[in-house]
Amino acid sequence: MTDQPTAPPPQGSADQRSTEPREGAAVDHPDIDHSAGAHRSGDRFRRGVVSFVRRSPRMNTSQEHAMARLAGRYLVEVPHDTTTTSVAPGSHLDLERIFGRRAPLTVEIGSGSGDVLASVAPAHPERDFIGFEVYLPSVASSLTSLDRAGADNVRIIVADAAAGLEHLIGPGELDELWTFFADPWHKKRHHKRRIVNPDMARLAASRLRPGGLWRLATDWQDYAWWMLDVLAAEPGLEPVDAGPDGFAPRWQERPLTRYENKGLLAGRAVRDLTWRCVRGQRADSLQTPDGSRR
Repeated sequence: MTDQPTAPPPQGSADQRSTEPREGAAVDHPDIDHSAGAHRSGDRFRRGVVSFVRRSPRMNTSQEHAMARLAGRYLVEVPHDTTTTSVAPGSHLDLERIFGRRAPLTVEIGSGSGDVLASVAPAHPERDFIGFEVYLPSVASSLTSLDRAGADNVRIIVADAAAGLEHLIGPGELDELWTFFADPWHKKRHHKRRIVNPDMARLAASRLRPGGLWRLATDWQDYAWWMLDVLAAEPGLEPVDAGPDGFAPRWQERPLTRYENKGLLAGRAVRDLTWRCVRGQRADSLQTPDGSRR
């Protein structure tokens, strides 16, 4: 089953945060950011191209128990727009309230079953981590992994990562961004669904602090070259430790997950990329795709 729209909030509700005109007014506004995975026209939500197709199979018994026992500890509820994975414009995370402190923040796009977060976060108690994941059985499994690892500095958000980065994270608030083994969307007509795209690269550059890192990995060669081209075209990013082919050495802290192992067993080479937000580059001076300045 795909993600279905939720009922709109009552008129005057606190969740109605849009300040855009009523339907039928101006259609688009150059000064309003648009999510890499959702588009807006007036105050009416129009689902755009997203990097996932959300299905909601039943969770098994252990996953249901994990959700019941651990959701209050690890899940962060955010205001939604019209769909259950959307994020309401005007929302923002109160990181100090969520974590009880201000610390360097890492976000993982598509945190899956939490393998990377459960491995890296306990080793870095001085940092905070947020994973975006829309597949509920994986979310439930990640809660168990985080609990077993004692990863108290991690939170999970069930929402579209592109919309989450746009609306929940402010400019320069990210220390690191991770995108590991994202769906490659092999068919050419589906390439528009790839999470690594020019809009996302521009958004990442604006959310990372100067010097902050975007770590990526894939086991699909065509996607690796695609990501390299996309990142190279973003003026707010520059490569780190890139070899002659443009790729970086494997990040040693990343655990070998079942996704990576599956690719290796199939004979596919894993490619890592590490890109850095250009130090001193202001997020609001980055160019938009049409050449204008934000």
